Amino acid sequence: MPANPDFVYQPPQSPYLDIIYRDQDMVVLNKPSGLLSVPGRLPEHQDCLENRVKRVLPSATIVHRLDMATSGIIVMALNKAAHVAISRQFEKRITEKYYIARVFGHLNNEQGEVDLPLICDWPNRPKQMVDHERGKKAKTQYQVLTKETHLTSPTTLVKLKPITGRSHQLRVHMLELGHVIIGDRLYACPQAKQLSDRLQLHAKSLCLYQPTSNEWLTFEADLPF
Repeated sequence: MPANPDFVYQPPQSPYLDIIYRDQDMVVLNKPSGLLSVPGRLPEHQDCLENRVKRVLPSATIVHRLDMATSGIIVMALNKAAHVAISRQFEKRITEKYYIARVFGHLNNEQGEVDLPLICDWPNRPKQMVDHERGKKAKTQYQVLTKETHLTSPTTLVKLKPITGRSHQLRVHMLELGHVIIGDRLYACPQAKQLSDRLQLHAKSLCLYQPTSNEWLTFEADLPF
């Protein structure tokens, strides 16, 4: 039984596409929360970032993904050579990226690292879980930005740097720290879920080498929450 039997996909329509940068090799976009990166299996899950971009730039191909509920920076390649070059940067962890999240409660440590292996929680998919025997290595560095107390519940704004790129890695690692991400309908407790109508996780910054010129480029997307 999937973890979200009552989920209805209603992707945001405005802005339809938020293009931050484009050259002959790649296009960088700011994906809104609630939009799939790639199409799902069902007909009603065909509206996604990849298909929207392909209508404007037919040669575009997806290189990496963001969870549907996560917003922020995502890059797509516009030719085969660029796809290979950018993919290699992700595989070899040459790219640099960080996320901003608002989490439930106040963290004890100002910074730290979570090193816990992850695997799909198959009976409750798409949820992931920690599994020390069969899980794939997953590592996240975190840094507290602001401890907030003005809301109905204490929350913390944190900078998250994924060293690996596992599915739901940041969400599960924050859960394991005891500080779920606000608005997370998969992992959050009812109180943390009710504090926001969206997952408060945003891919704020991505740095990579331009495939042809080899110039080091940095892209950022403003925090939407």
